[in-house]
Amino acid sequence: MTENILVTGANGFLGIHVIAELLTKGYNVRATLRDLAKSNEVIATLKNNQVPNITQLSFAKADLSADDGWSEAMSDIDRVISVASPVFMTIPDNPDEMGQAATDGILKILKVAIAANVKQVVMTANFGAVGFSNLDKHSITTEADWTDPKQSGLSLYEKSKLIAEKAAWDYMQGQDTDLQFTTINPVAILGPSMNDHTSGSFGIIKNIMDGSTNYIPNINLNVVDVRDVASIHVAVLGNQNAYGQRFIASSEGSISMPEIATLVKQQRPDLAGKIAKHTMPNWIIKSLARFNRTANEGKLMLEMNRNVSVDKAKRLLDWQATYSKEEAVLAAVDTLVRTKQV
Repeated sequence: MTENILVTGANGFLGIHVIAELLTKGYNVRATLRDLAKSNEVIATLKNNQVPNITQLSFAKADLSADDGWSEAMSDIDRVISVASPVFMTIPDNPDEMGQAATDGILKILKVAIAANVKQVVMTANFGAVGFSNLDKHSITTEADWTDPKQSGLSLYEKSKLIAEKAAWDYMQGQDTDLQFTTINPVAILGPSMNDHTSGSFGIIKNIMDGSTNYIPNINLNVVDVRDVASIHVAVLGNQNAYGQRFIASSEGSISMPEIATLVKQQRPDLAGKIAKHTMPNWIIKSLARFNRTANEGKLMLEMNRNVSVDKAKRLLDWQATYSKEEAVLAAVDTLVRTKQV
């Protein structure tokens, strides 16, 4: 029997890719939106991308900041993919507010799922909860690692995802329930957008290409294509090997920001004139880190280990990234050009 899957955050950059993957695999999908008027945009996007089985998609109105609608949204649902996070247009005055909102959101999902006899909840977590406290560059970062919430340079967004994931695991350990829980911890998500929406990670590419600076930090990155992130979300559904587990989603290896600049110049030569030409010395970022939050975040990015293992997903899920780091970057570049963001 075809299972019914609830996806939160239907119109987001990742959410709509997850929906497309589910429909392609033949699942029945119910997607939550804060505003049901946006359902027409979601359907149009799926049609424009030739996604099959769109008649197997329905919508429910639900907002993570409110309780209304969630019980109805999870009625007759087998599994939940919790992609959405609470939205903050600006950094809140209280730095703990983002973490509390993210925690409240995932706990709401878990509580309603238990009450609705849902079989599994899959949470879109973040690599920021895994590897940002591993500063030993000779080590390998795995899912067994946890970022220290007090880590200097940890961004408010990454900290909020870390706090929410920890709270979710702690909550599940205290429940007498058959509900299974899985988290996906993607690194910087790039790749193509199915519409005009992009992820926060696209800011990395914008900063290299928008002509606003001639200097690129020598920061090394792990990246993953959004299509691969969608596929691992679907790969864990109903997979007993995934129950009670967290999985890093990443392409193989890492790529530095100067290497991204060189790649774009070589593969998209018509954009070469827009790309920053010089590498910023590391000492500049480190010297500014004591006085500037952005520089302090950059200092952490410079210092952290980027030897990231995806062996667990290969071993337990038979999953690995289909798209290389270079393909993910270039697809993101093409999206920014198409949507006139650079």
